[in-house]
Amino acid sequence: MDCADCAVQIEEAVSRVRGVKSAKVYLGSSTLVVTPESEGLDMSAIAQQVKKLGYGIEDDEAVARVTLYVEGMDCADEVEVIDKKLKGMEGVRGYQVNLVNQSLNLVYEPALVSPQDIVRAIAETGMKARLERAKRQVTPWWQERRIVLLFISGVFTLTGFILGWLGLPHWADQVAFGAAIVTGGYYPARMGLAGLRGLKLNIYTLLIAAALGAIALGLWHEAALLVVIYSLGSVLESYAVDKARGSLRALMAVVPREALVKRDGEEVVLPVEQVKVGDIIIVRPGEKVPLDGVVVAGASTVDQAPVTGESIPVSKNEGDEVFAATINQRGSLEVRVTKLSQDTTLAKVIHSVEEAEARKSSYQRFAETFGRYYTPAMFGLAFLTAVVPSAFGQPFTPWFYRGLVVLVVSCSCGLVLSVPVAVVAAITNAARRGILIKGGAYLEAASGLKAVLFDKTGTLTIGRPQVTDVVTFNSSREEVLSLAAAIESRSEHPLADAIVRRAKEEGNSLPEVAEFEAITGLGARARVNGSLYYIGSRRLFESLSVPLAGAEKELSRLESEGKTAVLLGNERSALGVIAVADQLRPEAAEAIGALKQAGIKHVVMLTGDSEGTARAIARQAGVDEYYAQLLPDDKVELVKGLKAKYGRVAMVGDGVNDAPAMATADVGIAMGAAGTDVAIETADLALMSDDLSRIPYALKLSRRSMANIKQNIASALVIVAFLVPAALSGFVDLVPGLLINESGMLIVIANGLRLLR
Repeated sequence: MDCADCAVQIEEAVSRVRGVKSAKVYLGSSTLVVTPESEGLDMSAIAQQVKKLGYGIEDDEAVARVTLYVEGMDCADEVEVIDKKLKGMEGVRGYQVNLVNQSLNLVYEPALVSPQDIVRAIAETGMKARLERAKRQVTPWWQERRIVLLFISGVFTLTGFILGWLGLPHWADQVAFGAAIVTGGYYPARMGLAGLRGLKLNIYTLLIAAALGAIALGLWHEAALLVVIYSLGSVLESYAVDKARGSLRALMAVVPREALVKRDGEEVVLPVEQVKVGDIIIVRPGEKVPLDGVVVAGASTVDQAPVTGESIPVSKNEGDEVFAATINQRGSLEVRVTKLSQDTTLAKVIHSVEEAEARKSSYQRFAETFGRYYTPAMFGLAFLTAVVPSAFGQPFTPWFYRGLVVLVVSCSCGLVLSVPVAVVAAITNAARRGILIKGGAYLEAASGLKAVLFDKTGTLTIGRPQVTDVVTFNSSREEVLSLAAAIESRSEHPLADAIVRRAKEEGNSLPEVAEFEAITGLGARARVNGSLYYIGSRRLFESLSVPLAGAEKELSRLESEGKTAVLLGNERSALGVIAVADQLRPEAAEAIGALKQAGIKHVVMLTGDSEGTARAIARQAGVDEYYAQLLPDDKVELVKGLKAKYGRVAMVGDGVNDAPAMATADVGIAMGAAGTDVAIETADLALMSDDLSRIPYALKLSRRSMANIKQNIASALVIVAFLVPAALSGFVDLVPGLLINESGMLIVIANGLRLLR
């Protein structure tokens, strides 16, 4: 299983197996993850489907997975060195490289190889691997080996120029330049040799070859400058890329490492890793919540910005959910832990951000493919430049020199690195604002959206019906609300809760109810204070032949506004009507307007509600089109039809009930994903809060990101298009060529980092 098409085939085949809710293939680890609809999933049926496609199934117990963090893995050339090393190792089944995060996700056979064996193998390449992420420490520059060697090399180079200027014997400055080459070239030489051992040419090999070539021509000063300039560029490149890594570390740093736990009647401080589900933790005012949980005692306001991006603190009372890394502001809270430290909402967000580079955009794939072939091609071109002209009678030395210049301008790190740096910067920017973007592929897809589809209930609307009107006929408001709430207090209907809640909010007392009976599809009846009352739809009262002429005007008005009219009365007349509606989110209309300003051509609302309700909400929200009375399968078909009509479309829903439609769309966007594992897993973009205004921000960010990436690729290619002909024509010398190449690399990486802002 080596390509995206293979993965799609498997996902589609397995998704058709009865009892499978979803299927997802991870190419990097050759893993199929299946989410069942219920227990008792037939795994043999899944295996049979996979085998029909020509693939094998391997026992998961025979393999293990580990993540290694590799220091010094800063460029595609270093990745290729590791790639060459691991491909020859027995027991290494597959791996996925995250260059920006400096990590390797490996699948291996414990019976044949251990993680320690893999760490030792990577050490042979000159890089250092760890099983755990190294703790971030601020190290003085004089303790950084690469920087110290660069400084010494620079001093020796400067000394060589001073000795030459003073007119001392030529051998004196050669010794100084030689010392500069040895000290500054130590790291590149080590990496270059590791590449050669794996029969792989990389930028380090080319640099050392160019330096040796310059020495052969007697150009000691140019060889020393090559090493110094390259080493300086490499250090600055690592620093720039580390800015993107630092943004990821900042996300992780907000999580407390300890929790105050109630154990056996005592309060003890424990590492969060030792806290169990069900433990009670205490969060004092001003402290961060260490783990996800539910408030069991106390009340406070909590700043949820680190997780959801919400700027306004949220009130928390008993029964409310709280998330790790959010900040308790006022009161003390006791929280029952619901998730282990590795399973918290923020942990899942961080994990998704770290894994985002695996879902590459077409631009990332282009940059990697270009880099893979460009360096060997340049080595071949340099060889031909140095050798072929002399075969036709041209002087050897100038053409050999031009060949060396071609070597030093052949580094493609700027192009290869600038794209993942820009992607990680954009994704981290979004994560800080409560928007989870699952990878560069979805960033690219979002940038090209033409239409956005919204589910109505719980997405465009709040999702909790509320009483909007109480109209009375020969009765008081208090009497109508009290009677209605008393009867509805016995009902399980969603609208009943809204009526009971409003009556209690207005301080109405509820009379005793007897002989309650639900009337399926119509409403209910009950005796209150000895009298029989009915509550329900217009059809209920029409079936009882209750005259509604006096109520008709109000009923028509409320229904035209998209509200559900609930009548209350007896067998003789209607006493009043209560209108219940699911309210539009306050920011919905503004967010839809912002989407249109951002270039979205068409906004559509989908709902299973009636035509009247859909029309009213659509008018308030400002959508271009709406579809009512839809079943889940209808939504899927509509998404397909709108994709054919408009091109790329996004589906916005809750990530659970709308999962099929979201999976069909080019980009699935889940609302209110904080605390909802399924939404985080299934969505391509997940909004951690219920704030619709985050969607226009995410789309604008995606477009800015793609523009930035295109700028980087174009700039890198322009530099290549200038330097290679300039080197061949003798227009650019060794040192200026390397300076231009290294400067261009740093510029495009720095441009990608602008997306952090």
